[in-house]
Amino acid sequence: MDILQQLNQIAQERDLPLEELQKELEDALAVAYKKFVGATGDVSVKLDPKRGWTAEVEKEVVAMVTEPSYQLSVHEAKKKNPEAEIGDFVPMEVDPNRFGRIAAQTFKQVLSQKLREAEQRHIQEVFHESMGEVVTGTVTRRDGQSVYVQVGKVEAELPRREQVPTEPYRPNDRMKVYVLKVDDSGRRLRVIVSRTHPNLLRKLFDLEVPEIEQGVILIKSVAREPGQRSKIAVLTTDERVDPVGACVGPRGSRVQAIVDELYDEKIDIVPFSEDPLTYITNALSPAKVNSIKMNEEERSAYVVVPDNQLSLAIGKGGQNVRLAARLTDWKIDIRSEAQAGAEKK
Repeated sequence: MDILQQLNQIAQERDLPLEELQKELEDALAVAYKKFVGATGDVSVKLDPKRGWTAEVEKEVVAMVTEPSYQLSVHEAKKKNPEAEIGDFVPMEVDPNRFGRIAAQTFKQVLSQKLREAEQRHIQEVFHESMGEVVTGTVTRRDGQSVYVQVGKVEAELPRREQVPTEPYRPNDRMKVYVLKVDDSGRRLRVIVSRTHPNLLRKLFDLEVPEIEQGVILIKSVAREPGQRSKIAVLTTDERVDPVGACVGPRGSRVQAIVDELYDEKIDIVPFSEDPLTYITNALSPAKVNSIKMNEEERSAYVVVPDNQLSLAIGKGGQNVRLAARLTDWKIDIRSEAQAGAEKK
């Protein structure tokens, strides 16, 4: 096993500083050898990627050598240092091949720990400011049920639970992902990203709508069924700015950029209101509402819509009313005029 060759290769592949890996390995090899042979003096190991490696052991000068690994006769010691006496320690070079199995084991242990630490640092450097942010990456591969996305020099994992079933994830596709967390529970650190998180939508609007970044428009709530449809509620802090219009953008350009990024997910942008009646009415758009009876205690609303608006208000598979309920945090019960009339009777 050529340790130096492997060290070089790993440093390059993982983009880790060679000097750092080298230093850690030198220290660990010294400790391992000292422990293995039972040496009492210092042991130092030097790895030089260009010239190979050397090991030096401080051998104790003794009258009678019983452990040549770390002991030296007075006669041999005086060759190196004429003033050497019994009890002194004299540094002597040791053939690195003597390390054999110890080197291989130590190399593995140090490497796995160092790679983990260095990767952790590397990932923290790349992502410490990106946690909870949106970053752009390129799909590199699939492995099992996970898709991997290259973000800078780090390959992030998009697990199945964070994938949108309708999205293709083809190699070389560029896409924006939401940085969820760095998971350090396994052997290797994993940067977990998401395409389903509601905050992905929030952050995409942050990027597209300058007024949101400036704090002129606030996103008060987001409800999302990834890949299908979303609703966001917006509020302005400046009465001269129309929050819905600003999010839609000139000729719909801003919202369209987000729809394109999310592979045609439909997005409803509605005005937020402190008045629950108005807010629920807005949230149910594009359906028109006739009347709403509120139950403040249960946070439930009984909504009546025109007969021809019932299917629009409920939405495909109940999606519109479900999203409106999640957006407003109210239970919403919808009836058509005819149904409401029949219930009254």
